[in-house]
Amino acid sequence: MTRILITDDHAIVRTGLRTLLTSEPEMELVGEASGGYEAIELAEKLHPDVLLLDLSMPDLDGIQVTRVVKAKFPDLRILILTVHEDQALLREAIRAGASGYIVKRAAESELISAINVVMRGDMVVDPALMRGLLTDTVPPTSQASEVAEQLTPREVQVLKLIVQG
Repeated sequence: MTRILITDDHAIVRTGLRTLLTSEPEMELVGEASGGYEAIELAEKLHPDVLLLDLSMPDLDGIQVTRVVKAKFPDLRILILTVHEDQALLREAIRAGASGYIVKRAAESELISAINVVMRGDMVVDPALMRGLLTDTVPPTSQASEVAEQLTPREVQVLKLIVQG
């Protein structure tokens, strides 16, 4: 059973997430927070497995919450659920310790899948943002062939699947 704490400053979003998550037999919604400080307090009190976290909140943003919560609970998985399709925010969230980053326009099944992925200890990034992230990290074409030659066949296969989303 995956224990989930949701944090979003919009009540209607929390209601939708509550409805979705309570319909999943392997997931348990343990709490809801409407802001960053409340999220930290509830994480300390409830010890969820996954913190589903919005980035934009009026009191403490999701990046700051991620840093604080990961410092206190390094094993807690944090899945950012946001409207921001911004490469800089994605990178900052990952550096802060987020296990995943998906956008709110994702389908319900994508969110459930993302929760399962982070629970396995893997990272998930919205496919639309993954291309930009890879473009930023892959060296220029002249060096790309040298890097590709150093990859194992399995690493090449995984990289292709990541690019495909």
